[in-house]
Amino acid sequence: MHLAHIANLWSLVGHPSPAREWSLDRKIRACADAGFDGITTLLTPEHRRLAAKHGLTHLLGFISSSDPAEFARCLREQKEGGAVHINVQLDDHDTPPAVATRHWIKLVREAGKIGGLVPALEVHRDTCTETPEKTFEIAERFHRATGEMIKLNFDFSHFAVVKHLTAANYAGRLLTHPGLIQHSDQSHCRPFNGHHCQVAVTHRGALTPEARDYLAFIVELFRCWKSAPANRDRTLFVCPELGPYSSGYNTTGLPPAWPDAIVLRRELARAWARA
Repeated sequence: MHLAHIANLWSLVGHPSPAREWSLDRKIRACADAGFDGITTLLTPEHRRLAAKHGLTHLLGFISSSDPAEFARCLREQKEGGAVHINVQLDDHDTPPAVATRHWIKLVREAGKIGGLVPALEVHRDTCTETPEKTFEIAERFHRATGEMIKLNFDFSHFAVVKHLTAANYAGRLLTHPGLIQHSDQSHCRPFNGHHCQVAVTHRGALTPEARDYLAFIVELFRCWKSAPANRDRTLFVCPELGPYSSGYNTTGLPPAWPDAIVLRRELARAWARA
């Protein structure tokens, strides 16, 4: 079993300040220097070139679309950028699960025609997977239609806020479909509580209590994934998913996203070992 640490270049938007934002080359070099194994973003051939320059092995692509006519083009563009695994935000908050399932089948089939691509449907608000109920209905419909298990990229921060959870019931309320978790290749790991989709990782140089609560949940998540015998020779691609100030996730008074992402990468590795 392997854990690959993937940096989201989104965390480096406006870093170290909007007026002095780093170049793409410097951002990717910083990811390598911080110990990440790869990057994720809306990939281009320039990302592929710079990742190779700085010795990053894994490039994970990104697609956001509600138009099936775009799927093939978007997939090809991400493959040209170096992607094998692609994170997909699909459709809209009011897309019926039946329609979203048809769209996902279309996207998966287009990926199969292109070859060498593994798309994963991200759990995310303002998409077809904005609630657990919609997500798991899509998963069930996909299985009935294809006989296959759907590939999901779980970002549990979205569900935690929707369900108004507390640290005492994170695992019990969120890890309800272990088979889907174990089948996944990607996981976006944003520290959350039941009221905020993103909480600070550090405060005054130490882990926050909220981050410690979250990391206890992450140990249970990793333990679930690692418990599947089929995963003995697989890699889980984990992204410490922290949004910058301009995203709405990070707010005034919280630490900058990139330094916290570096700390979170280290803590995710420790959680993996504990699991």
